[in-house]
Amino acid sequence: MNSLLSLWRRVWPVLRIPCFIGVGLLVGFAVPYTLMLDREVRASFDDLVFAVPTRVYARPLQLSPGLAMDAATLELQLTFAGYLRGDGQTPGTWVRQGSRYQISSRGYNGPDGAVPAQRVSLALSGGRIASLAAAGTGQALPAAHLDPARIATVYGASQEERRMLRLADVPPLLLSGLQAVEDRDFKHHHGVDPMAILRAVFANLRAGHTVQGGSTLTQQLVRNLYLSRTQTFSRKLNEALMSVLLESHYSKARILEAYVNDVFLGQQGGQAVHGFAAASEFYFGQRVEALPAQDMALLIGMVKGPSYYDPRRYPERALQRRNVVLQEFVATGLLNAAQAHAAAAQPLGVVPGGQLPHNRFPAFMQLVRAQLTHDFDEATLRQGNLSIFTTLDPATQLDTEQAVSSTLASMGRRGQATQAAAVVTDIASSSVLAMVGSKQPGDQGFNRAMDARRPIGSLIKPFVYLVALTQPDRWNLSTPLDDGPISLQQPDGSQWTPQNDDNESHGQVPMVDALAHSWNLATVHLGLAIGVSRVQAFLQSFGLGKVNAGPSLLLGAVDLAPLQVAQMYQYIADDGYATQLMAVSAVLDGDGSVLKRYQVRSGQGQYQPAVRLIRWAMQQVTQVGTAHAIGESGLAGLHAAGKTGTSDSQRDSWFAGFTGQHLAVFWMGRDDNRPTGLWGASGSLKAWMALFRRLPTTALPQEPGQGLEMAWVDPASGKRTDPQCSGARQLPFVIGYLGQDTEGCFWQHVENFFGGGSAPSDPAPATADSTSRD
Repeated sequence: MNSLLSLWRRVWPVLRIPCFIGVGLLVGFAVPYTLMLDREVRASFDDLVFAVPTRVYARPLQLSPGLAMDAATLELQLTFAGYLRGDGQTPGTWVRQGSRYQISSRGYNGPDGAVPAQRVSLALSGGRIASLAAAGTGQALPAAHLDPARIATVYGASQEERRMLRLADVPPLLLSGLQAVEDRDFKHHHGVDPMAILRAVFANLRAGHTVQGGSTLTQQLVRNLYLSRTQTFSRKLNEALMSVLLESHYSKARILEAYVNDVFLGQQGGQAVHGFAAASEFYFGQRVEALPAQDMALLIGMVKGPSYYDPRRYPERALQRRNVVLQEFVATGLLNAAQAHAAAAQPLGVVPGGQLPHNRFPAFMQLVRAQLTHDFDEATLRQGNLSIFTTLDPATQLDTEQAVSSTLASMGRRGQATQAAAVVTDIASSSVLAMVGSKQPGDQGFNRAMDARRPIGSLIKPFVYLVALTQPDRWNLSTPLDDGPISLQQPDGSQWTPQNDDNESHGQVPMVDALAHSWNLATVHLGLAIGVSRVQAFLQSFGLGKVNAGPSLLLGAVDLAPLQVAQMYQYIADDGYATQLMAVSAVLDGDGSVLKRYQVRSGQGQYQPAVRLIRWAMQQVTQVGTAHAIGESGLAGLHAAGKTGTSDSQRDSWFAGFTGQHLAVFWMGRDDNRPTGLWGASGSLKAWMALFRRLPTTALPQEPGQGLEMAWVDPASGKRTDPQCSGARQLPFVIGYLGQDTEGCFWQHVENFFGGGSAPSDPAPATADSTSRD
C-alpha cells in the first residue's frame, strides 16, 4: 500500500497538468454542446407542427324519411364510407334484417359543427326511406347524417399521413398498453432508463441476437424528430442527452401526445402513416377511439417493426405479435386472462385495402381545384391540415361510371373506339354529384367533362324555343311553325341548306312537335323569326364566352364541354334559377373552424313561365319524341324531361335529361373527331337510362306548374277547340295569353251524323316518329 502511495506521489505532479487540461477541455466542450442541444430541442419542440395532409371528403350521407333510397345504394354508400357489416352497435358498423337497417355512425366535425355519433334504425319501402328512428329509444328522427367518405388527399412535401389526436381523446387502454410494452417506467424516469438498458443487454446476450430494446418512449420520439437511425455511438449519445433535456422542459403528457401522433406505423406507396389515429383508419377503416382491445394490441405491437409485422403482408407474424402484446396487458393488469383469451381468439380485423385515398375521382377533383383556386392558392392547399367538404355522392359517381362502361361495352367494337363523359347534379342544391371524364374510371389524363368542347347539336334547341316562349303574346307551344325547306347565303357566298334527319319536311307543325321530334327546319325558321342575335345573347348569359352568331348556331354549331351543358340545363331543371354549379360546400381548418362556405345564392327565377313550358315540352321528348325509349321503358314513371343531340356526321352523341331530383348530361364521341355512327338516342341516351335504372330519384311532376293553364287547341290553327274535336290537343299556356276564340268542329259532327266520316278520335299527341334519331 505504501509503495502504491509513493508511486502516486511521484506520478501525480506529472499527470496533474494534463488532467486539469483534459477536464477543462471536456467541460469547455460538453457545456456549450449541451447548451446548443438544449436550444435546439426547445426551439424545435416549442414550434412543433406535424405535417397533416388536407383531406377531401364526399358529401355527408343525409338520411330522412321519404328520401329516395334503395338497399343497393344505401349499402354502396356505407361501404364507400368505410362502414363494415357487423353488429350495428360498434361505431362504423351496420346490420340488416330484411328491409330494416341499424347503423352506428362515428360522428365527425362538419361545416355545421360537430355531428355526434349515433345509432339509427331505418326501414326501406317502395324505393324510399319509410321510417327513421333512434335505435336505442325508437324515437322518430327528422334526419340523420353519416360521416362522409374520404375521396382524396392533398399531401405536402412530407407525404405524411396523419390525423392529430389530443391526449384526452386517446383510449386509456392504448396509452397504458403502449407504456406497458414499450416503456413501463415512463412515468418515473427522466428520459433515459438505465435499468431498461441493462435488461435489454442481458436479454440480447442470452438470445444471441437483438430481441429487446432499451429505448424509452422519449428516446424514440427524439430519434424520430431530430436524429437518423444510424447505429453509432455519437447518435446514441445525442439521443440520450436530448431525451434528458426534453424531459427537463416538458411534461410527460406533452411528450406522450407528441409520440402517439408521430410514431411511424406503415407505408402505402409514397405516403408514410404516422400516429395511431391515422394507422387505425389505414388498417381497420375506423377511428382509434372505437377500436377493440385486440386491434389496439396490434397497433402497439407494430411499433417494434411496422414493415416486419405488416398485417396485410405477414398476417401470421402480426397475429403472433398481437397476442404477445395481449399477454403483456395481462401481466400489467390491463386485462384479465379471460379478456385477453377472448381478444386473442379474434381474427385480424384488418380491412383489405389501405384507407389512404389519394385521388380516386380525378375528373371531379379537377372541378374541386378549379372552384378552390378562386379563394385559396396552391401553397395553402399543400400546406395541409384542411378539411374540404365536397358535393360528390359516391354511389352516384360509381353508378355513373358503371353506366358509361356497360353502355360502351354493349356496343362491341364501336364502343372500344368511343370515349365518354358525364356530369350529374342535384337540382335543388346546384351540386355536382358525379363527374366522369373518361370511359376508364380513375383515368388521371384528359378530363373530357370539363375540357372537351364539342358541337352540341340539337341540345341547343330547347334554348331557341325558350327565347321564343318569353314572348307569350306571340308564341306558344301550339304555334304552327314552318318545317319547309330553307336555303341561306353565307358570308363567303356559299349556300347553307339544312335538312331534317329524316331528309323530309313536315309542313306546318305545332311548336311542341317540332321540339319533341327535333325537326331542324322548323327550328331554323323559328330562330330566324326571333333573331339569331337574341339566341346568341341568351346563351352568352351562361358565361360561355363568345358564341357563334351565324344561323348554324340554331342547330347547335357551338362547341361546349359537358359541364357547360349541365350548367345550361340546370337553369331549365331548376325552374329558371341561374345558379352556379358547385363542387365544394365548405373548407375547414385544422381546428374545425369554417374558412369558407359555399352556398347557392337565393334569388328570383327568370322567365319561369317560359321555362315551365319548355320543361313540359321536353317531357314530350321522352314520351313520344326522339327519346321515347324512356317512356317505353320501366323509367316511364319518372316523367323525365330530356333532349337528344347529334353533331354533323354523327361525330358526337349527346343526351341531357332530368327528373324531379337529378340532372344528368352524357356525351360520347371519339378523341380523333371521326364519326362514331351514333345518334343521341343510340348512344348517350342509353347511358342515361342505364344510370337512372340504378339511381334512386324522384319523379318530375306532370303538372305544368304555377302561372300556366291547360287548354284544348286545334293543332292546325293553334286556337282553342272542343275536347271532342278530332285531333284536339291539350297543351299548357301562360295564363291570359291564349285567345278566347274557339275553333269549333261543327262539320265533323255533321259528317258523323250522316255517316260520311269516322268517329272523333281520342285526343292525343302525335305519335313518335320512327325516323327521329337525334
